[in-house]
Amino acid sequence: MARVLLVQLELPRGLAQEDLEELRFLAESAGAEVAGAIVGRRQKPDAGLFIGRGKAEELRQMVERERIDLVVVNHELSPVQERNLERAISCRVLDRSGLILDIFALRARSHEGKLQVELAQLERLATRLVRGWTHLERQKGGIGLRGPGETQLETDRRLIRDRIRRLGQRLERVRAQRGLRRKTRRKVPIPTVSLVGYTNAGKSSLFNRLTGADVYQADQLFATLDPTMRRLELEGKRDVILADTVGFIRHLPHTLVEAFKSTLEEVAQADLLVHVVDASNPEHQELMQQVEQVLDEIGARDLPTLVVFNKIDLLDEAPRLERDGHGRIRKVWLSAHTGAGVDLLRQALAEHFRGRRLFRSLSLPPQAGRLHARIHQRCEVIREQASAAGGWLMDLSLDDDELHWLEQQEEFREEYLVGTAGTELATAVP
Repeated sequence: MARVLLVQLELPRGLAQEDLEELRFLAESAGAEVAGAIVGRRQKPDAGLFIGRGKAEELRQMVERERIDLVVVNHELSPVQERNLERAISCRVLDRSGLILDIFALRARSHEGKLQVELAQLERLATRLVRGWTHLERQKGGIGLRGPGETQLETDRRLIRDRIRRLGQRLERVRAQRGLRRKTRRKVPIPTVSLVGYTNAGKSSLFNRLTGADVYQADQLFATLDPTMRRLELEGKRDVILADTVGFIRHLPHTLVEAFKSTLEEVAQADLLVHVVDASNPEHQELMQQVEQVLDEIGARDLPTLVVFNKIDLLDEAPRLERDGHGRIRKVWLSAHTGAGVDLLRQALAEHFRGRRLFRSLSLPPQAGRLHARIHQRCEVIREQASAAGGWLMDLSLDDDELHWLEQQEEFREEYLVGTAGTELATAVP
């Protein structure tokens, strides 16, 4: 395990600064051994070294004394600051964004995830090539030494640009494929519910508890990168597609947001967001705001949202539902670890989608038997009885998508809809 030293600079309020404990958790999630931390204070970052010359000298001595392999700075460093600091302390330096990228590279499992991480890494590397090849930066002349007219640095930049372009094209094809899969799913009237939240809030644990899946879960940051989807059956023969997505974090690097856009589109296209919050974290209100900022960035801020306060087994809290002034469920308190309150979440999901439902009466002739069977597979049938003509009289509970699906069926005729379902079954006969 690499021995890592953490560096935190306390800045005046208004300048971005992160929690040192979260950086420690990030480093441990990357497989490092945290040997210590240095905290400094400045009115503004030093233009050359970020932490200033005095603190850099203190850092150099600690690196030498503790035999540190890597210094991680809990801020965003410019390429110049990163390079100058490495020279001053004679040790490799990584900033917060670089550490997050490394964790993403470690967790990526699918082909798409690996492409997304590589793209983000190359876009970051492209800004950090300055003086990377100082021993080859001059073009050599003379007999037998005349090259193609490029320095090594220019060659590397060109190769990186070409690779970034190819990765972008491949990811664009992946994005198109995801769009086609979403379009196909829309043909079947099943709404999508996306689990979102700060990393390590317990989304994968809750996903496994609800669906019986075996998605990787661990007490780590960014344990899940690739979205996983499973069908979840709710009360009243109402199914939804539940999606487990990548967790968010403070100031998620912009390159990651761009690279993972095709993945994050699954969130933006959802019918309902379930915002999972670690209720045991004393800073959970601030973390909720960070998640909302990322949702705003990907165009998902205005989607209907149900807030789930998880990990109540670590608190003195009981499972419960909280409703707003209109009687709609807005918050659920539960524990994905013990299962307490998970049934309340199922109730909340069923109630949410039931609230948008339409009630229609349908009269089918005997020759519409296949349509009758498909309606039972796809829709919620409240009541049914045989008609005098040997067909079926049905009261259905539908949403807009299901009604659209029904109207698109080849066997469907407009006269089959005989009105709004009431307390009595329709008596019309086709």
